[in-house]
Amino acid sequence: MILTLRVDDFLRGAVAIPTRDLLTRPTGAAVRGRIVSAIAAAEQPTACLDFGAVGLIDFSCADEVVAKLLRVLATGRYVVLRGLDDTHAEAIHYVLARQELSVVVVPRDGGWDVLGYATPDMRAVLEVVYAEGPGDTDRVARRLDWTPERAADALQTLALRRLVLAAGGTFAPLPVP
Repeated sequence: MILTLRVDDFLRGAVAIPTRDLLTRPTGAAVRGRIVSAIAAAEQPTACLDFGAVGLIDFSCADEVVAKLLRVLATGRYVVLRGLDDTHAEAIHYVLARQELSVVVVPRDGGWDVLGYATPDMRAVLEVVYAEGPGDTDRVARRLDWTPERAADALQTLALRRLVLAAGGTFAPLPVP
């Protein structure tokens, strides 16, 4: 199960004058605070932040809402982004990459992608996990013709970055809406 949170709903509750745009660091911090509270109160471990009705997002809000959210998430909590347009994705990618953070996104045309920091090994393993579903280190190593150690290293990195679910030696894609 996945919790879907519309970012525009949190934005409306955080500012006095109605707007669709995420601009200014204080606005971003207020929105993030409300999102953190909603995630903490939810039973679902994965939250999908839907940016579909958000207009602009500047770099300071990308940092406040997404980057800082990823840093403060409790253990066992995951975030997926959806509804991003190209300008949203550009701002979020830039901010996350500079801080070596990563997040899974669901593009408007479907599928999945990752924004922010991602090595070629991380991307290759994500492709396998998201295309083929849950599996272990040996399956990923065989699929990519890698050593088990290389596959294990990439899978552990993805799990630590909360880009895949890890349990009992199995790695699975995050639930995406």
